Amino acid sequence: MALFNIFKKKKKREKAKEELKEKKEAVLSTPIWEEKKEKLIATLVLKSPHITEKSSDLADKNQYVFKVYPKINKIEIRKAIEELYGVKVVSIKTINVPAKQKRLGKNIGEQKGYKKAIVKIKEGQKIEVLPR
Repeated sequence: MALFNIFKKKKKREKAKEELKEKKEAVLSTPIWEEKKEKLIATLVLKSPHITEKSSDLADKNQYVFKVYPKINKIEIRKAIEELYGVKVVSIKTINVPAKQKRLGKNIGEQKGYKKAIVKIKEGQKIEVLPR
């Protein structure tokens, strides 16, 4: 008899999963979420703009530097930037910056590594990273 209870539980779990999917689809199809979807996708891809002297010099050449999450690929970065900033992306270069060892007295630790993307946009377009 215990074997038959296992099959009943599986059916209940499957029904619960289907109901959750239907609820998510219903919530995401509301007009409020349609407006926020673009920004949600961009926040899942882009961490922040990477602002340094070198990156500000690159901005004159229509290249902008962003910190991104490590498992994100170039296609996802392109979509996020085009949707968020409304510009045409020409090319993307990605760099994995490794973790660095840091020392404070006797204690040795690591400064986190990160992934950054250098994004080149179409000539004549701009991204306002820092308000001037």
